[in-house]
Formats: sequence, structure tokens, C-alpha cells
Amino acid sequence: MLWSIIKIVVFVALVAATAFGAGYLLELDGGVRIQMAGLEFNLTPLMTVIVLFVMVVAIWVLLKLASLLIAVLKFINGDETAISRHFSRNRQEKGYKALSEGVMALASGEGDLAMAQASKAEKYLKKPALTNLITAQAAEMKGDRRKAEEVYKRLLSNEKTRFVGVRGILRQKLSDGDTETALKLAQTAFALKPKHEEVQDMLLQLQARTEDWTGARETLKAKLKYGSLPRDVHKRRDAVLALSEARDVLDDGNSIEAREAAIEANRLSPDLVPAAVMAARSYIEQGSKRYATRVIKKAWDAQPHPDLAAAFAEIEHDETPQQRIKRFAKLIKAHPDHRESKLLAAELQIAAEDFPAARRALGDLIETDPDARALTIMAAVERGEGASDAVVKGWLARALSAPRGPQWVCDNCHHIHAEWVPACENCHSFDTLSWTAPPESLVTTSTGVEMLPLIVGAIEDNSDEDDTDTKVEADSDIVDAEVIEAESEVAKQS
Repeated sequence: MLWSIIKIVVFVALVAATAFGAGYLLELDGGVRIQMAGLEFNLTPLMTVIVLFVMVVAIWVLLKLASLLIAVLKFINGDETAISRHFSRNRQEKGYKALSEGVMALASGEGDLAMAQASKAEKYLKKPALTNLITAQAAEMKGDRRKAEEVYKRLLSNEKTRFVGVRGILRQKLSDGDTETALKLAQTAFALKPKHEEVQDMLLQLQARTEDWTGARETLKAKLKYGSLPRDVHKRRDAVLALSEARDVLDDGNSIEAREAAIEANRLSPDLVPAAVMAARSYIEQGSKRYATRVIKKAWDAQPHPDLAAAFAEIEHDETPQQRIKRFAKLIKAHPDHRESKLLAAELQIAAEDFPAARRALGDLIETDPDARALTIMAAVERGEGASDAVVKGWLARALSAPRGPQWVCDNCHHIHAEWVPACENCHSFDTLSWTAPPESLVTTSTGVEMLPLIVGAIEDNSDEDDTDTKVEADSDIVDAEVIEAESEVAKQS
């Protein structure tokens, strides 16, 4: 409001001053006489002022026209001028508009439109670092892998975009399953940007797949150095890699180096079960039973595992079943309510032929968590107590369709492994295996497994009759084989 009033006051003042000046000039006497080429012009003071003003304006216009003409000549010659800058601004506006529309099309999943807009943006902007990336991603979206690879290769020629090009080709080679080329590209990308967490993970995964354990440990150190991996996780994964190195050395026949590597892996992560087992066996070979016992107890305190129990049994080969029960009591006491402790105690009692004690050791495991191992042990207990074959077969029939119990399962894809490995055999994720019960899988009825308990029950109900069905006899042969297998397994584990 105040500014508007000031502008009005200034305008009125200027009008008043102009009117006063014009009146003053009109009242003056005399004038200006101009003679030129036989012509004479007499001007009053007011007209003289007006003519001077017009001449000044005319000269200013002529100078502007001259500068415009010079600018046009420079523009034609290719020099930097205001005209060229004007057209350049127009091109930039059109280019950035096309670029933004290309990014939006890419986010919307419109590959064709994104490529068209990227091409248009490149025409106006001449900035391949921006437009090539959109073109490559749009080509991947359309499934045109050859076009995408071609664009990524163009990015390699520029120092600023080389990493983007390497990373793009790396992802393509990974999807193609070309592990060897992908590993080389991952190493190149890591050299360009060692702090890039995704590249670190890719390189570590590829090194684990190709069993380059030394290189993987170096990559792991880099992840710790650049803060992309907590120190405790680094320690655990370094132990996994050290254990993998030990296995390779053992396969090569160098037992001394394998022993040292296993002990190192166990030192880095005492709760890593395979490392503890390998370290304990290396101590047993050296005759260091005390160290072997200490390693297994420490790992058992973290997680009871049947492999630890098997290694613990190897410490003393010639002990009696009663001596073994007494020695294993220290392990069982550490986790008395753990299912592995209950199963281990039952197996030890079966080996000592104390079948009532084995039944007590199982406790309520048969009701709360009946897996194949627990049910098989129960079948052995029943046989040891003198139960009929039908009862034993009934337990084994249940074991056939029961869950298999804890196994090495990948936390990422839930793939089940027969033994521990550093990287998942299915999704290739590194250090994702856990000793846990896998999700229950339903058994199809076409195998007849679900019918076995009913068949065995029929045997028990008709045990005094001679007209047993042929199908029942066939399945009886199956479960007889299972009884033999169960007894040998119990004997082996105990």
C-alpha cells in the first residue's frame, strides 16, 4: 500500500515538473536557427529540446541496430552471442522437459516412451551421462538386453559413468549365470567404488560361489573398514570363510594346515557348529582331548547339535555305555530341557539297554514335538521293552510320515541342505544356513505313507488271524527294514 502511494506521488511530481518545464520554455524569448545546404530552420526553445530528445533516441536506436547486425554476423560465424544463448536456453528447456518425462515414463513402466524421451533429451542436451542411463534401463524394461548392453558399453568410455556401465553389465551377466565374467566385473566395480555396499555384497557372493575364500576375506575386511558390516557379524562371517578354507586344505591332503585353519575358525566364532566339530576332531588327532572337550562344550552351550554329540563321543572310543552316560551328563545338564539333550539321553540309555530310562529321557517329546528321529527312538524303546512287532511297526509307520526334525535350512529361500555349506546351494546367499526345523511339507496320498499307521493298526487288531491282506504284508516288510535301519542308526549315534 505504501509503495503504491509512493509511486503515485513520484508520477504526479514528474508530470508537474514536465508541465512546469514546458511552460517555462514557452515563455522564453529567442530560439535556435539552423542553416544547412541552403535551408534555414528556426526553432523555438521548446522545439529545440524536443528535437534534441528525438536525435538522442534516434542515435540510440541506430547503435542498437548496429549491435544487432554485428551479433547476427557473429551468430552466423558460430561465435557465442546473446542470440546463441537464447536458442541454447530454449534447447535446454526442451531437453530437461524431455528428460523429466523420460524419468516419469521409466517409473511408470512405459519403456517405449522412456526411450523416445531419452533420445529427444539427448538431441537437445548432448549429455549422454544422463540420457544413456535412462535408455539402458528402458531397454531392460522392454527386454531388449542387446540394446541395454550396447548403451552400458558406451557408458564405459566416460570416466564419470564407467561405474554405472560396469554395474549394469555385471547385473546382466549375473542374470545370465555367467559367474566367471560377473566376478571380473564385480572386482572392477569394487576397484572403482570400494565403499559401494551392493558391489561389496555381489563380490562377496561371487567369491563364495567360486570358492575364492582368500579374496572373500579381503572383501569382508573392506566391508568392515567402510562401515557396511557390524564387527560381530564380520567376526562370524570371517569364521565361516576360515572354516571353508580349512575344508579345502583338508581336501588337498594337507591336514596340518587344515587343523590350524579349523582352530582359527573356531576361535573367531566358537558357536559355529561345523567349525567346532572340525576343531575338536583336529584336537583329537593331536591327542589333546581336554581342548577338544572344551571346544565342544562351548559350542554346545550356544546351540546343542547332533554333530557336536558325535564329535564328543569320538573323544573316548573304548568307554562302556555307563561311562559314556556319565561323561555326556555334563553336556545334557547344560540344556536339560532342549530336545537334542532329551534325544541324546534316550539314545545313550538305549545303548546301555536301560529302556525305561530311555522312555523317561524322552519325556513328553513324543506328544509335543514328534519328529522322525524321536519316533524311531521310541520304536527302539518299545522293542527293547519286549513290545510286539506290531507296536514297533506302528511307531516306525508314524516316523515315515513325521517331520524330519531340525536341518540346515537357508534363512533366505528355505532350501534344505544335507550338510552345512558356507553359501546356499539354491539362492547362493552367504552365511544364511541355520539349524532349524523346516516348514512342514505335506506328503501326497499317492505314496500311501499316510495309510501306514492304519495298515499297522490292522495288523495289530488281526494279529491272531491267518488271513492277513497281501498289502499289509508288503508294508510290513518295509517297516521291518526301517526297524533294522533305526537300530543301526541308534547304535551309530550312541
